[in-house]
This record gives sequence, structure tokens and C-alpha cells, in this order.
Amino acid sequence: MIPLPLSAVAAALSAPTSGPGDPVVRHVVADSRAVAPGDLFVAIPGDRVDGHDFIPAAAAAGAVAALSTRPADLPTVVVPDPVAALGELARSVVAALPDLTVVAVTGSSGKTSTKDLLAQVMARRGPVVAPAGSMNTEVGLPLTALDCGPDTRTLVAEMGARGLGHIAYLCSLTPPDISVVLNVGTAHLGEFGSRDVIAAAKGELVTALAPAGVAVLNADDPLVAAMGATAAGAVRTFGVAAGADMRIADLTVDEWARPRFVLVHEGSEVPVALALSGEHNAWNAAAAALAGVTAGIDLADAADALQQTRAISRWRMEVTTTDSGVVVVNDAYNANPDSMAAAMKALAEMGRRSGGRTFAVLGEMKELGPGATVAHDEIGRLAVRLNIGQVVAVGEGARAIHLGAAHEGSWNGESVAVPDAAAAVEFLHAELRPGDIVLVKASRGVALEEVATALGAAP
Repeated sequence: MIPLPLSAVAAALSAPTSGPGDPVVRHVVADSRAVAPGDLFVAIPGDRVDGHDFIPAAAAAGAVAALSTRPADLPTVVVPDPVAALGELARSVVAALPDLTVVAVTGSSGKTSTKDLLAQVMARRGPVVAPAGSMNTEVGLPLTALDCGPDTRTLVAEMGARGLGHIAYLCSLTPPDISVVLNVGTAHLGEFGSRDVIAAAKGELVTALAPAGVAVLNADDPLVAAMGATAAGAVRTFGVAAGADMRIADLTVDEWARPRFVLVHEGSEVPVALALSGEHNAWNAAAAALAGVTAGIDLADAADALQQTRAISRWRMEVTTTDSGVVVVNDAYNANPDSMAAAMKALAEMGRRSGGRTFAVLGEMKELGPGATVAHDEIGRLAVRLNIGQVVAVGEGARAIHLGAAHEGSWNGESVAVPDAAAAVEFLHAELRPGDIVLVKASRGVALEEVATALGAAP
């Protein structure tokens, strides 16, 4: 972060200060447990906890100031809405860095994995700031942006949305120079209502571009490809489509479902062997490579960076082997019908290549709206079509997965429904043997990573 006197923070927000002195702020946090000396603590009121209650703890940990709705026992910038003020502060810092390139990414699935790939590729042009995990909200994005300093060449901005206007707001804080849109799926369908509305929300990342900006779009997703018509500037595409600017050719996967392919761009061909599992990561890698080339990185350098990338954000196709010889694929960070299908295809391929038995431990996919039962039923049926050896549906919200598998032809206990993670672990401990492969996946609220942890899958 650019070190700022608290008076400069207040001036950027047109807000008054309270308390003595003018301390220099060196970092901004919204979690009192993460406070370090020199930090500005943002007190965010929440539904369950109020950040104002943690100002004393933040001060004890070394916070030099607070951003708060009321005066506190340390120097404070007083604002009516700390979240809005946090965004305003981030906007002012980004605007003060004219040499900064903002690469923004969104999509119904794959955002965080692609963010990690983008960070590795963009590092070839200089220092990069990228979010830890999935900091893609009106709080997470500005906290990430505030880590940028005078030497930062690239800010990788992951942007999520739970309604129309959300991404437009995030773009107003960190105006993108390169906008990457991965896909339009059914994540949060219950909140948006239709895929067309989801596409409109994701498309805000493209309409936010200035004429000098570049849209990097998935040529294989019609709803994404159509966003090119709204771009004020250049449009570049990636995918297996014949006309894609960054084309994926000769795509295969190895025994751990890690993609091997060739990137074809403007007559150049470069082979890529990813260390990440899941065929879908070929599209994420192609998007990152195209964004990198757009930013001036040589294609061979971009490909080398992709090959060096290991899983950075936790619980996303995280493959480990337990002491007992069981392979655990921990993809429990989040789930929607598209990402669930992609993970199960990877599991099936691993089993086919290795000869190991396959177990899909699946929890509820939340926020799907009226179509939730059908979506879960289809996942259960897909498991049977993929020849997954054992389905374990965890919790009442996932029961339709078990029923779908049963209706599709899963007999003799090949699909079971268990009430919770503890019951799933008990079932697995009784069934697993060396060489078996276990996929664990559900929406974030299910916390199914507990199953992977209990099996001994250390990160």
C-alpha cells in the first residue's frame, strides 16, 4: 500500500477525523484477527457481528487508526458507511497509480482458479497484487486494491456478483484495462432468476471498459461471446472454437486429469502441461495466457508461467494422497451444476486412468432457486453415466443427488444418502482402501472440507 497519513485518508473520503495525532496508515484490514502494527481497521457492521465491537482488540494488536461510523479510542475517520468509504479509498489509491494495469476476471465458475493463473502469468511483467482466496466482493476487492503500491504493475481483480449492478460498482472502484469473462452458468440462479440476467450481470465487466481496454471472452460460450458487441474497444477470444484468438488444440488429460494441450496464437504454437487437475482448467489457462499476451507478455513466457502454477487457493481441485494411500480431491470451496459436473468428469477420468475406485462425496449446491431439485437430480444421474463407483450424498439438501443416481440405475448401495459430514466420514472409513479416489464437493455453506480433513488430506 502507499503509506498515507490519516489526514490524507480523511481527505480522500471528505470525512472528519477524531482523536489525537496523524498516524501513517500502512495497510488496511477488516478483520481484527489479522491486524498488524500500522494498520487501519475498518469497522464493518454485520448481521451477526458488529466490527465496532472489535476496535479495542484491533488497537491492542497495533492498529493505528479506525474507519468507523463513530469516534473510537484511537484516531478515527468517521464515515456514515464504512464499506462505501473503503471502496472510495481504494478508488483513490488506484487512481493515483497511472502505471497500474487492472486485469479483472468474472464468470459463474473458475474465477478464483483463473485469478491464480493470471497472477502467475502477469508476474512475468513485474510485481502483481492479487486477492487471497475469493476476495471478490465490495469488501474483498477494495482491500486487495489497497495493497497496490508505486511498484505494482498489475492488479488482478476477481469480481463476483449476486445481482445486477454489483460488478459495475466493483469496476467503478478498480476500472479494468483487461476484462476476462469465463462463462455464464447457473451459479446463484435463485438470486438472478435466469441465465440471461446472469449474463447481463457478468457483462458489466465488458461495458465498463474504456475504448483503450480489451475484452477477453470465451469463444465457446455463446452468452459470453455475445458480450463482444458491447465492448467499447478491442475484443479477443479464447477456446477450442476455430476462430478463437487463443485456441486450445490437441487437448488431453493425464492420469490425474491434468490438462495437456497446445495454445495457438497468431501462428505460434506452444505446448502446455498444467499441474492443476480438471479439463476445464485448459479454458482458464487459455484465458490467462490471452490476457498476458494482451498485456505484452510473450506467449512462451505465459505458457511457462502456467506450467509452473500449483494450486494456490485452497479447496479447489486440491489433490492429495493420505498416509493410507487414498487420493482425495478436495474441491469443497464452492459448487454449482457446471463446476460439479466438471469435477466429477475429472474424478471419472482419474479412476479410468489409475484403475482406482471412485467415490463422489457431494453436498448441496445452494442458491439455485426453484430448479434446485432438478439440478441435484441431474448431478446424481450424471454420476451414474460417468460410472462413478460410489455416490455419497451429504445432508438433506443433497438427497436429490442420491435419488437421481438411484433413478438412473445406481443399485446395490452404489449411492447412499447420509445426514451430515460425520456420517459421511464414518461411511468412508469403513469402505476406503489404498488406491481409491475421493472427490469432496459442495457449496461453501456446507463446509464439506471437513470430510477431506477427517480423511487425512492435508493441504
